This record gives sequence, C-alpha cells and structure tokens, in this order.
Amino acid sequence: MGAQLRVYRQKIKSAQTTKKITRAMELISASRINKAQQRVAASTPYSRAVTRAVSAVATFSNVDHPLTTEPARIDRAAVVIFTSDRGLAGAFSSNVLKEAEQLTNLLKEQGKEVVYYLVGRKAVAYFGFRRRAFTRSWIGGTDLPQFGTAKEIADAVVEAFNTDYKDGGVDEIHLVSNRFISMIAQVPEVVRLLPLEIVEGVEAPADSQVYPLYEFEPDVNKVLDALLPVYIESRIYNAMLQSAASEHAARQKAMKSATDNADKLIKNYTRLSNAARQSEITQQISEIVGGADALSTAGNED
Repeated sequence: MGAQLRVYRQKIKSAQTTKKITRAMELISASRINKAQQRVAASTPYSRAVTRAVSAVATFSNVDHPLTTEPARIDRAAVVIFTSDRGLAGAFSSNVLKEAEQLTNLLKEQGKEVVYYLVGRKAVAYFGFRRRAFTRSWIGGTDLPQFGTAKEIADAVVEAFNTDYKDGGVDEIHLVSNRFISMIAQVPEVVRLLPLEIVEGVEAPADSQVYPLYEFEPDVNKVLDALLPVYIESRIYNAMLQSAASEHAARQKAMKSATDNADKLIKNYTRLSNAARQSEITQQISEIVGGADALSTAGNED
C-alpha cells in the first residue's frame, strides 16, 4: 500500500507540473492572439484592394503579360506550405500538410511536376522525415511574421515563375495555409497565386454598377510590372499573418484542453491516493487490534 501511495503522489505532482506549463502557454497565446488579429484585420483590406487593382488592370488592358497570361501548358507547379515553428498547437500544422498532400495528388493526376517551398520547422521536419526534396525553406518567426520574410518568399517564387521550365522554372504557384475565421475555427485553404486569376470584369456590370475607364501611364506593361510584385508580396504576407493568428488560436485551444485534462488527472489520482491511504490506515488499525487481541489471549492463558 505504501508503494502504491507513493506512485499516486508522484503522478499527482507530475500532473500539477504539466498543468502549470500548459496554463502558462495558454495565457501566452491568449495575450498574443489579439495583436495577431489586429495585424490580420489591418492587412486584409490592403491585400484585397491590391488584388482588385491588379485584376482590373489585367482585365481592361488587353495585353499579354507573363504573370497574368495562362500558359498553354503547365508542366511544373510550385506549392508554398505555411506551417508553424513550434508544436503543441493541436492539428494546426497537420491540417495544412494534409491539404498540401491532397493538392499534390491532384496536380500529379493532371500530369504536373510539383516542387515545394516550405515555411516553418514543422513542414521542414515533415519533409525531412520522409526524405522528400524541397526547393527552399524559411524557419523562425512564424508566430510573429515579418514583411522582409514575405518579400524573400515572393522574390523566390517570382524568380522561379519567370524562369523557363527547362531551366528549372515553374508554370504556376499555389499557397497552402490556414485561414483565421474565429478563435474556434481555422480552415486550411489553397490559393493559386500565379498566374493571376481574374476576379473583376468577368461578368457584365449591373445597371447600378459601372466600371471606371482606365488610362495607363506610361504603359500597361510598366503598370503591371510595378503592381504585380506588390500584389504577390501582400498576398504572401497576408497568408503569413492569417497563419500566425490561426497558430495562436489553435495553441490556446490545445493548451486549454491540456489544462482541463491535467485537472481531471489530478482529481482522479487524488481520489485514488485517498482510497489507498484509507486502505493503509485500515490495515494498520487491523494489525494493531489483531496484535492486542493476541497479547490479551496469551495473558489469559498464562
């Protein structure tokens, strides 16, 4: 009984230590999620505005630009995967990796070769464990994205897009990341970044909606050359911010669940410890009473 009691007390102590760690991580994520949400809210309108501007220029310019023109044949596609640097965030990274695997299977079924650009240590570890090749990776700072990192990623994918297929270039680029919806829901999504998908000018305007007339200075190609890098950088940076907000929300939810589980373990082990202690005390009392009875019987015989 004494050994069993010591085991229960050790388990209670371990659960209490785990609870302190998970509770601290929950509070840290809760303190960071508000700032992450504010950064997403500040970035999203700008990203949408740039996308509309680029789409409008591409729609009303009637010019073939390499970044907006659908190639006749797509042989190689690039997939940029956004995960986290740290774990303990539930299924945050695994959901993105599963979505990337589904996209990979779809692209390969279409006869396309797939190359990968990885963001976050979890993606790098996933590919390293499976000994799968990737073109380039970026690690560090996934919970607090910097625009400089987004620019590096944008420069790398645009350079690959502008390179000929025979020289190792790609024909299209996809982003796979988590989109922040709420503190409860974070949804993995796939966005085709390049070639640009036109979102304006496809349908005829309604009677109450008249599209403006555009005049390009100095010419359309130079306008697109100036707008498209901004568009790509803003979309990638927004994806990184969405991923960071989703990571904090997922980690807070996971750590809250872990803290609740630690509480349950502490209560269960405390109950078992009390039962073991009660059994030990009962056994000790029984031994004392039995010994006293034996002594009394021996004295009466004498």
